[in-house]
Amino acid sequence: MSKKGENIYKRKDGRWEARYIRSYGAEGTARYGYCYGKTYQEAKEKVTRARAAMIFQIPTEETGRKKRFALYCDEWLLLKRSQVKESTYMKYETILNKHMKLALGGYAVDALTEIKVEEFSFSLLHKEKLSPKTVKDILSVLRAVLNYTLKQNPSLRSIEVIYPKTEKKEMRVLSWEEQKHFTEYLFEEMDACKFGVLLALLTGLRIGEICALRWADISEQKKVIYVRQTMQRLQDKNNTEGRKTKILISYPKSNKSARIIPLNEETAQLCEQWRKPDPDAYILTGRANRYMEPRTLQYRMERYTRECGLTGVHFHTLRHSFATRCVEVGFEIKSLSEILGHSSPKITLERYVHSSLELKRKNMEKLPVRY
Repeated sequence: MSKKGENIYKRKDGRWEARYIRSYGAEGTARYGYCYGKTYQEAKEKVTRARAAMIFQIPTEETGRKKRFALYCDEWLLLKRSQVKESTYMKYETILNKHMKLALGGYAVDALTEIKVEEFSFSLLHKEKLSPKTVKDILSVLRAVLNYTLKQNPSLRSIEVIYPKTEKKEMRVLSWEEQKHFTEYLFEEMDACKFGVLLALLTGLRIGEICALRWADISEQKKVIYVRQTMQRLQDKNNTEGRKTKILISYPKSNKSARIIPLNEETAQLCEQWRKPDPDAYILTGRANRYMEPRTLQYRMERYTRECGLTGVHFHTLRHSFATRCVEVGFEIKSLSEILGHSSPKITLERYVHSSLELKRKNMEKLPVRY
C-alpha cells in the first residue's frame, strides 16, 4: 500500500507508477522521472535505485533497448523545441504527457509491439471516446517517436502504426439562399465585427487569421490582403498570476498560409468604407490596443447565426462555403488552393470542395444521350 507523499500510485492498467524529481528547468519547474513495476514493492525499489543513481551520479542500467519509452518521448520533444511553432510544441507535449507516456511510457523500447500499439489505439477510441481524427493525430506523434527510437537503436524491429478508419463527414456549407440571407443580415446595422465575419466569408480567411488582421494588412492600392499572422489561445505554464492560458499572435499555420489574397472590386470598396485611420488597428475592433480573440468571435458568430435561423453553422463553415462558391463559378483549383493557404490542391479538393445537387445536375446535363 502506498504512503502519502511517496508519489507511488496504482495505474488503471494494473501496474504501479513511482515518480521522482529528476531535475529542474531554467524556470525552476520540476522535471520528473518515472519508474514502473507490476507491484508496489517493485516500483518502490526501482524509484529508490533511480534516486540513488541520481544523487551519487551512478549511470542507470536503462540504456539502449532497455531504456523506457517515456525517456525517448522526452528526447524527441526536446529536439522539436526549436523546430516547430510554440503552438505545435504544446500540442506535442500534451499528447505525450496526457496519452502516450501514461499508456506506453513504462515499457522498455524492445518490449513495444504492434499489439501494444493497437491496444493503445483501441483504448483511445473506445475507452476514452476520442474522435478518430484526434486518435490519428496522437498516433502520428507516436509514429514519429518510434522512428526516432529506431534511429537510436538500429537493431530494434520497426513497429507499424495503423491508423483507425475515419468516416468522411460532409462539412456544413451554406447554400446560395442561406449565404444571401446571412449576407443581408450582416449588412443590417453592420459594425466592425460583422464586417470581419463578412470579409471571412468573401475571402476564406481562418478565424485566427481574421482576429489577427490589421488594417495595415489590407492594401487599398493593390486591392489585396496580406495574411501575415494568426491568433490563438494556448496553455501558459509559466504564468505567475494564476492564468492557465494566453493569447499568442504569431506566424500563420504554415509557409503556405502566409499568402496574398486578391480582392474583387466590390469587396475592396467595402474595405475602404470601413477602413480606420490607424493602420495598426485590428479590423474586428477598430483599435490598435484591443483585439478580439477567436473564442469571443465564435460566441458572436453563434449569436449571428441564431438570429438568422441558421443551424449547424460555425465560423469554419464560412471557409468551406467560400471554397464551394469558388468552384461553382469555375475557379481554377490551383489558384483557389493558394488563396486558401493549402499546401497542395489535393487538400482543397478533398476537404473544402462540396458540390451541390444543383451543380451536379448542371454537369450531368452536359452529357449527351447520343454520341
